[in-house]
Amino acid sequence: MNSTIESNPLLDRLPKHLKQFIKPQDYSDYTPINQAVWRYVMRKNVNYLSKVAHSSYLEGLKKTGIEVEKIPSMYGMNRILTEIGWAAVAVDGFIPPNAFMEFQAYNVLVIASDIRQLEHIEYTPAPDIIHEGAGHAPIIANPEYAEYLRRFGEIGCKAISSHKDYQMYEAIRLLSILKEAEGTPQAAIDAAEKAVEDLQDTMGELSEMAQIRNLHWWTVEYGLIGTIDNPKIYGAGLLSSIGESAWCMTDNVKKIPYDLSAANQSFDITKLQPQLYVTPDFAYLSLVLEEFANKMALRTGGLSGINKLIHSNALGTIELSTGIQISGVFTNVIEEEGKPVYIQTTGKTALSYREKELVGHGTIKHAEGFGSPIGKLKGINLAIEDMSPRDLSAYSITENKSVTLEFEGDITVKGEIITGSRNLHGEIILVSLKNCTVTHRETILFQPEWGIYDMAVGKKVISAFSGPADVNSFDLISHVPTSKTIKAKHTAERDDLEVLYQTVRNIRKTKDTETSLAPIFEKLQTNHPNDWLLAVEIIELLKDRHEPQLLQEVMNYLEKLKEKRTEVAHLIAGGLDLIFGKEKA
Repeated sequence: MNSTIESNPLLDRLPKHLKQFIKPQDYSDYTPINQAVWRYVMRKNVNYLSKVAHSSYLEGLKKTGIEVEKIPSMYGMNRILTEIGWAAVAVDGFIPPNAFMEFQAYNVLVIASDIRQLEHIEYTPAPDIIHEGAGHAPIIANPEYAEYLRRFGEIGCKAISSHKDYQMYEAIRLLSILKEAEGTPQAAIDAAEKAVEDLQDTMGELSEMAQIRNLHWWTVEYGLIGTIDNPKIYGAGLLSSIGESAWCMTDNVKKIPYDLSAANQSFDITKLQPQLYVTPDFAYLSLVLEEFANKMALRTGGLSGINKLIHSNALGTIELSTGIQISGVFTNVIEEEGKPVYIQTTGKTALSYREKELVGHGTIKHAEGFGSPIGKLKGINLAIEDMSPRDLSAYSITENKSVTLEFEGDITVKGEIITGSRNLHGEIILVSLKNCTVTHRETILFQPEWGIYDMAVGKKVISAFSGPADVNSFDLISHVPTSKTIKAKHTAERDDLEVLYQTVRNIRKTKDTETSLAPIFEKLQTNHPNDWLLAVEIIELLKDRHEPQLLQEVMNYLEKLKEKRTEVAHLIAGGLDLIFGKEKA
């Protein structure tokens, strides 16, 4: 982790594979225009959201130390978030869904530290500090919601993806970057949008990760709370969008009672949402989450869980009934009457028990893969794991004995037992054999020349989930996104405008009533005739000065700009409403 990142106990306990996504928040990167964008959005939000947001929002702003006047420092936020048991880290835009959720499981809020351009002040598809800092952070001050978020992360990071999910993540990430970056050729945006659409059309059945991302979207990002007739906002996407927070309260957006069906409702990050889900309270969110988790391979295991891992083509884990965990890339399963009778991984594999790698059974030992029968011995009702020492002796399952084990599903293991490993309950979880041959009918699955055969013991697969059982078993420092966010370009014109914004910011901050605003406005008109936000800030200062002529000149300028740039007319009007109190009902 970069030495300029200020850490704390919560961040110190993050595993290395998560720390790879953290980057320093270089506060000096924020320009005066960035600060003005933050201030405008926050003033609009606090004014409007005080009427329509859940009560936790305004309370959370105070608790998390987020100010209206300036972009928050990550380090300042961390010191305050620690009081409610959370921390925050800066990242570069979207990070992979599993990693995002795993951060939440560690009570760490992921914040994209970039900030949207002035041209995208109402909404950006790219995550930014307005969305994360002003959207997510305040609500986690509510203990019940904070626990939902943590639990969501804990369950969500175990969700199994399809092999196309990561392609979709990369495509959406690139699209959000291109849309937010200034000067992106329309052809590049069109191509990125088509890539997303093409993937959407060929995704097939929704994976667990796709489903839980839908639940995340319709609750954490775009959730409403209360009643259908009188909902309040708590979703960060709505809290951070001055356009959509107003739009969502109209009849143009269908309000639906939140339930498990939201897992199958996909979304488009580039458009206003046509429907939103309303939860009666935060506790209900956790009930639906547990209902979804009960259907995940994490809890159901079985043949379907193994097949999900095979389809994902990614690192995953199965846990057997004895508690032994096999982590690797699963490539094959032999089934019999709907039950798995043999599983196979390819490449580096590790064996664990209770999320801790078994000594001597890491990826060095199992570098080429791992295979093992699952189930009971043929014709014997008692599973190996349930056998007493006397039973094991009766079936010659003891050290230094040659044995032929015939499993249900016609899997045969024949060899000389070297030793066995037991779990905390005394059950055998692993048997090692030499001179071993493993067959499925006529097919050889393992032969003596390959070395020692390690056989996992378990009558059934009780769990299957994404990622390794022990995060230290694998080198996971390889999943940083390929695309990078694009910074705003520095030009002489932009730099000149930044100076004007900084001058106005200094006047407001120091409560300077002597420095004339006329020269600033003159330069604005002459050199930057399309800029509207600085003129609004000048109006704000002029309101408390006795300069009616200049005030009228700036007002006239804004009126003409509203006609010239109709797309920002409502933003200008909104800024003036804040200044002259028209929104204060």
